[in-house]
Amino acid sequence: MTHDYDNAAARIRNRRSFLGTTLGVWALTPLIPFTMQLAPGAGSLTKEERDSMAPDQVIEELKKGNVRFRAGKMASRDYLAEKRASSSGQYPAAVILGCVDSRVPAEIIFDAGIGDTFTGRVAGNVVNDDMLGSMEFACAVSGAKVVLVLGHTACGAVKGAIDNVVLGNLTGLLARIKPAIPATKFDGEKSSKNSTYVDAIARTNVVLALAEIQRRRSDLVQRRADLDAVLAELAELERRCRADLASLG
Repeated sequence: MTHDYDNAAARIRNRRSFLGTTLGVWALTPLIPFTMQLAPGAGSLTKEERDSMAPDQVIEELKKGNVRFRAGKMASRDYLAEKRASSSGQYPAAVILGCVDSRVPAEIIFDAGIGDTFTGRVAGNVVNDDMLGSMEFACAVSGAKVVLVLGHTACGAVKGAIDNVVLGNLTGLLARIKPAIPATKFDGEKSSKNSTYVDAIARTNVVLALAEIQRRRSDLVQRRADLDAVLAELAELERRCRADLASLG
């Protein structure tokens, strides 16, 4: 395991786990005052409400939503009102990378509404170029405050990686999970039939995914967490490109 992965594991080990899920988070901005909740109101999040949130407080609201889900007391929502409120723009507070497994829909697990979160799903919640680009859009362009990687228990993709499954394009996807196997310290039967072992690897897989996101995040996002500064730099880059094209013309 690389030094980056070791550092990530130290930071995230024993982090929050909800209803058999494994969660890793990466905050983009410093702590600022916050009073807004992701619980339903008249519509979806506004830019002002989202921008007033601190990353830790976004995470706390997601935790509260998960508590409601686990208790079977999910908030009553007016999805039509949320749809109408977000029709002219969206201001999600977090971007979630989750597994394609039908039993772990992030919006339901965190009792979030339309416009609250960006969500990308792929088997084994692995990081690839498309997912990373989507996260960069969510954070650098749209202003999301938290990157969240959501794994889960009894993950079929993790089991497939343990068993060295070979099946078309799935083979390459499982290869992205396999580094979590030797990186997982485990005493006991190391088999896909051992649910405790499978879940331990799923947790490590989340840690490594988060480390990979941090390692590969774009230079713009790495140097600047402030959304306005990112957009200003993108605008300047576009201006220079247009000037270069004009000079060629």
